[in-house]
Order: sequence, then C-alpha cells, then structure tokens
Amino acid sequence: HVDPGEDDLQTALRETQEEAGLDASQFTVLEGFKKELNYTVRGKPKTVIYWLAEMKDNHAEIRLSSEHQAFRWLALKEACELSGFQDMQTAMREADQFLCSRA
Repeated sequence: HVDPGEDDLQTALRETQEEAGLDASQFTVLEGFKKELNYTVRGKPKTVIYWLAEMKDNHAEIRLSSEHQAFRWLALKEACELSGFQDMQTAMREADQFLCSRA
C-alpha cells in the first residue's frame, strides 16, 4: 500500500526492501517500462504497478519477508507457466519485448 507522502515508485522501492531485503542501491530501475494491472481481491478492486529493474550483483542475497515462501529466478516461459494468470503472463511478455528492444 502507498504510505502518506509516497508516490508509486517510492512505494515499490520500500516494498522491495521490506519483502525481498533489496535496497534501491542494489538495482537500477529501467526507464521506459511500467505496467499497471487491475484486478479484484476479496471483492475489492486492486491496482498493482510493476517496473523493471536490473540487479547490480546477481548474487545479492534475497531475504524474503514472512509474506513469502520462496523465490526463483526463472526464464520467461517458466515464469509464465508458474504464474497461471493471463494478465501477469502478458505483462511478463511485454517486459521481455521491452528488454529485447533495448539490446
């Protein structure tokens, strides 16, 4: 959730710290990609905004909060299969296309 005085990106950076133990100094948010997904949770509308980031050290320790069980770095196909949600799969494919267009 967005805390008072935060914008969406500040919220994402804080949440990344809280939920994955990654400080903003450990990655670079990539300019030009932002994806907003809207869905309903327990009868209430929810909006989630995603940005792409590149890790500065791909061996950095990930320290998950109690809200999570595990994490894995996955190839696009595997991530889409694991997701199970069409809108998330579309977002991941769009992110992949964005990254490929930068290469």
